Amino acid sequence: MTAEDPQGAPDPAEPSPPAPARAATRKSVLLRLDPAVHDALARWAADDLRSVNAQIEMLLRRSLADAGRLPRNVRPQRGPGRPGGPAAGAQE
Repeated sequence: MTAEDPQGAPDPAEPSPPAPARAATRKSVLLRLDPAVHDALARWAADDLRSVNAQIEMLLRRSLADAGRLPRNVRPQRGPGRPGGPAAGAQE
């Protein structure tokens, strides 16, 4: 049972529940883009069946690899499309 104040907010002395494992392994970045650049990225991402976030990550990974700066221990990025679909690696 957790202690709460009269407004129902959790007691700050109580430990917070652990975050999901996947969230702990990913970093969040606030990125400000020109609206035209975002629109172009969104169109490209849609063409590749990716989210804008996944498209940006793919481009950053490609740039790091081209510059010889992609760490060897980086996990491979999931392919485009929905998980388990033809674009995710299933062969026809």
